Amino acid sequence: MNATSPDFSKGAAWQRGEYVPIAQASVTMTDWGFLRSDATYDVVTVWDGAFFRLDAHLERFLRSCARFRLDPGKSPREIIDILTHCVRLAGLRQSYVEMICTRGQPPWGSRDPRQAANQFFAFAVPYVWIADEEQRRRGLHVAVSDVQRIPAASVDPTAKNYHWNDLTMGLLGALDAGADTVLLTDAGGNVVEGPGFNVFALCGGTLVTPKDGVLEGITRRTVLELARVRGIVVAERTLSAAELRGASEAFLSSSGGGVLPVTRVDGQPVGSGVVGPVTTTLLQAYWDAHRDPRYSTPVEG
Repeated sequence: MNATSPDFSKGAAWQRGEYVPIAQASVTMTDWGFLRSDATYDVVTVWDGAFFRLDAHLERFLRSCARFRLDPGKSPREIIDILTHCVRLAGLRQSYVEMICTRGQPPWGSRDPRQAANQFFAFAVPYVWIADEEQRRRGLHVAVSDVQRIPAASVDPTAKNYHWNDLTMGLLGALDAGADTVLLTDAGGNVVEGPGFNVFALCGGTLVTPKDGVLEGITRRTVLELARVRGIVVAERTLSAAELRGASEAFLSSSGGGVLPVTRVDGQPVGSGVVGPVTTTLLQAYWDAHRDPRYSTPVEG
């Protein structure tokens, strides 16, 4: 690499028709994606040089765009090519790859979102774990917050969005209390989701995950598929905070780490207080699935 060559070693981004090192990536200050969190996004991971469930992530991204009346201005093939080139430029075998569509900016003085020119962005950086190695080994300590999740009638949780103030305030409270992360509840006191993850609890032999008020995570979908194949009884339904506290096992699911064990809720042990056998089985199955050609798309080139 000569002195004038861009350094993509920490990640690569695509913006406004060009590829730039991640440190140079930016969104225009007057873009409503910045000013109003008016945007959608999706994250697909690369593991051992292959995208994991790329088709599912791309389909959800385009569905989210349609839900928010956003147009990325790219075909699915064009998006895949941009994501792939970001990974290649950064030379990453394990990567966290994000695609974003923002509202853009309407003409000055206009408050009509239909007049805005939507913008597409993408980037690839080294793989992101939302729990460190020690937390994954011992299991996460989770607090259930009294901050309520934005209701689905206000913001559709099945379309990925950046309306995270409720999650952020809940997380700050949990961290201040000594927990590792947080789960928010709905108006009925049922656990829904946390910042960037879904939750599962083993209750009376049934693996339960919240059905309503949550993002339908691709990792969540994968866990449900893997559990059913292994004969584990699953239920998508409400999960009260009390039921979670009384579960024999619990874990989180996220692209940023897959299956992440939970061993304490609100300071009290979950089950025996150690990572349980069902969690261990599904954790291993999740990473094994990355070698399944049905789920993997090699990074071209």
